[in-house]
Amino acid sequence: MNWIRALMPLDRLAVGALAAAATLLLAVPSMAEPKRGGIVTAVVNPDPAFLVTAHNPIGGALDISSKIFEGLASYDLDMKLQPALAERWEVSPDGLTTTFYLRKDVQWHDGVPFTSKDVAFTLEKIWKVMHPRNRVVMSKVESVETPDDHTVILHLSSPAPYLLAVVNGNESQVVPQHIYDGEDVGARLVSETPVGTGPFKLKEWRKGEAIILERNPDYWQEGKPYLDGMIYRVITDEAARAAAFETGEIQYGVFGPVSPCTAQRLVNVEHLGVETKGYQFFGSRYIMEVNTRRPELSDKRVRQAIAHAVDVDFILENVFCGYGVKSTGPVPVELTEFYTPDVPTYPYDPQRAEELLDEAGYPRGADGTRFKIYHDPLPFGASYTRAAEVVKQNLLDVGIDVEIRMQDTPTWLTRIYTDNDFDLTSNTPSALPDPTLGIQRVYWSKNIIKGAPFSNGSGYSNPEMDEVLEAAANEPDAEKRKELFYRMQAIAQTDLPVIDLFVLQRTTIYDKKLKNHTMQADGYTNFADAYLEE
Repeated sequence: MNWIRALMPLDRLAVGALAAAATLLLAVPSMAEPKRGGIVTAVVNPDPAFLVTAHNPIGGALDISSKIFEGLASYDLDMKLQPALAERWEVSPDGLTTTFYLRKDVQWHDGVPFTSKDVAFTLEKIWKVMHPRNRVVMSKVESVETPDDHTVILHLSSPAPYLLAVVNGNESQVVPQHIYDGEDVGARLVSETPVGTGPFKLKEWRKGEAIILERNPDYWQEGKPYLDGMIYRVITDEAARAAAFETGEIQYGVFGPVSPCTAQRLVNVEHLGVETKGYQFFGSRYIMEVNTRRPELSDKRVRQAIAHAVDVDFILENVFCGYGVKSTGPVPVELTEFYTPDVPTYPYDPQRAEELLDEAGYPRGADGTRFKIYHDPLPFGASYTRAAEVVKQNLLDVGIDVEIRMQDTPTWLTRIYTDNDFDLTSNTPSALPDPTLGIQRVYWSKNIIKGAPFSNGSGYSNPEMDEVLEAAANEPDAEKRKELFYRMQAIAQTDLPVIDLFVLQRTTIYDKKLKNHTMQADGYTNFADAYLEE
């Protein structure tokens, strides 16, 4: 395949009926001798607005930028941090100093050497100011010291045991100071050509059509990458994306490029594989947030009744076609360091739901209903709407009348996080590798912030929960911190402002000729090791 062939128009075939469930074909890193050359055609959706994600690690843009930029470290498939731009790091016994020792053989795509000044600039001007999560994560960094070109020392105001969890290349990419520093750093990040240290460089960006990457011949990992380049095709229609995989026009798509049930069907296409590994960093929780400001929903017995009334197994198997793992609480089972199953749980039990609703003082009326609520599902795809329809029927069975309201994403964000005009909503926040990073935000009362997306939308406020979360965020002792998070999970599952249903299994669709496509646990492998088998 060459550049011209890869850019030919796609054959937009219709997608056939969904097939029965099939066993996933999980990819493993290839042990064969990597082949050099070739171009991989991938799919991206939606069309990225920018290609530098150091300030905003979002969706399709991150898929592409992960091939161009890198972080200080990288997660392997066992969720262990491995060296990247930093060869090693040290944390002082008191947790107040973190030192990174950088590689000496790295240069930016324009030939300028990579130094500690680039890390200091990125942290102080971008991560601490513009990044949606690192603004909090890095807030305890009081100063950054660069005693030489290859040493970065962070001085913290208090311990931040979660800081190392986010120095990976997809969450915290380092950018060159000499390119992006200036009067308006944010504007430069979205307007300047991306210049990174990664295995690929930007060759051409055809807005709305394709992003073309070429091999970086001066990459610091000698001999890599093996591919000559990558082409990302912008395909907004799911049926067209599925057809492109089937016809071989597309060899790679990440983070659920098709719906779960379409992925289940593609397992049966001979030349395709479906991978669910590589997303452990995210831990995408499928949750229902309950607006505790509402009179009926302010009673935790009502929230517990809703949890008992929802048939999670049915939703998981029939709407998400089995691509998920049932939850017992807010911490996914994959976060073994912090997870405990010793919490209150709410199995599907409509009779118990009815008992709780009666106890709370909401008997069935003459028409059989107790009260009415509105459900505003996440407007990110048909699966969320279908899940909402199951919830509607489940709750009607126990006497709660539900009206589903559909809207576009901006309206949904305003309704939930600015106007708080909802009763029940679905969401998929990432747990991330540490509960302080991804889980605390939906339970901490200080994160009830009007207009802040994906914050504490339920309006939940419990001084005991706040105390536990804040203690855990500052506790340097690993065992004490684990016990605090065990307590947090028990409180969350008792009060139930958020009902955890399952953790979504994201999918990667790939052509079986493509090897070593999934080598990292943070969703977007940099493709330094990827190659095409003949």
